[in-house]
Amino acid sequence: MTAIFHCARRTAILIATIFIFAASPVLADKTTYQSGGVAINGYDPVGYFVDQAPVKGNSALAYTWNGTKWQFATQKNLDAFKADPEKFAPKFGGYCAYAVSRGYTAPTDPAAWSIVDDKLYLNYSKSVRARWAQDTSSNIVKGNENWPGLRADLAK
Repeated sequence: MTAIFHCARRTAILIATIFIFAASPVLADKTTYQSGGVAINGYDPVGYFVDQAPVKGNSALAYTWNGTKWQFATQKNLDAFKADPEKFAPKFGGYCAYAVSRGYTAPTDPAAWSIVDDKLYLNYSKSVRARWAQDTSSNIVKGNENWPGLRADLAK
């Protein structure tokens, strides 16, 4: 009887361990928009500030911050991000800023971006960015009000 109990116990532990490891991608951070497991579709967040343009990052220059992988075009940009990630990471977790201002989340296009008051905002598309730009100040206020609840929902 004891042998059967120990065998069943080991089997249950093995199954639980397999389940935990198999489920780990599901447990990845969802509060930052990721495509292919990388923030900003692999674009360098510092590039928007330094080059005033979207710059593709290099997978060899990657850094994980807040459970998300970020890629950088240069070591200098990577070092700047490591020193102050909050300064360079897009607002609203990199989700579409216009969508967040309307109370929902949407993916983003790295080419649909703007910097307002030294903060990076991304949008779903360039046409959505044009709608965002019609009343940026009000959209930022609404986004700041909506983001905590949306972020909490994403974290579930």
